Amino acid sequence: MKVVILCGGKGTRFHEQTQYVPKPLIEIGGRPILWHVMKIYSSHGFNDFVLCLGYHSAKIEQHFTGCDQWHIAFAETGEDTNTGGRIKRIEKYIDGEDFFATYADGLANLDLNDLLRFHRSHERIASVTVVNPRTHFGILKLNDDDLVTEFEEKPLLNQWINGGFFVFNRKVFRYLTDDSILEREPLEQLATERQLVAYKHTGFWRCMDTFKDNLELNQLWEAGQADWKIWSD
Repeated sequence: MKVVILCGGKGTRFHEQTQYVPKPLIEIGGRPILWHVMKIYSSHGFNDFVLCLGYHSAKIEQHFTGCDQWHIAFAETGEDTNTGGRIKRIEKYIDGEDFFATYADGLANLDLNDLLRFHRSHERIASVTVVNPRTHFGILKLNDDDLVTEFEEKPLLNQWINGGFFVFNRKVFRYLTDDSILEREPLEQLATERQLVAYKHTGFWRCMDTFKDNLELNQLWEAGQADWKIWSD
């Protein structure tokens, strides 16, 4: 099973840092977040990676070249290529029927073997892990007199969102072009054709979208509360 990781974007929300360091190399606990993502997969026995490179690709390749615990293919997919286009451009690396795909900025205590079993059980083209995120705001309940009857700080939302951990059958390449944005036409078309199935994950999940997210993930690591760390040192 190949593990395809999208790590070629410019990380514009980290602009001050990503002028010099690509977002996948921004550190949590002294290690790049990309390393953490790869450790999640290797902890489940998946050690064959295809890194879809673009922005500051040489720095990512330099960091991971010579890594002897994983097999890594460094695939140049273009600095300005969209997510679906990046996956389309690594089609030649996929030699099996199914492959994992994910982003380089999401962390979870996900059972990847169970996700794979789920994907193969429904025999459709794509599986997407869905999660309930926390809102960034406190939620208030009001009575008819506008008195606050309940306050909850940053609760989990009831809606499901894309958690970023996919399994695809190679038929997915039929839905992709060099210009595709994965999260738009390809996934929308798969959903229309009932070929996209949701795998519900209710455990830990966090995405490092902002500098504040990076600070919070580092705090969790330092406090020994990094729930995505499912490996032993």
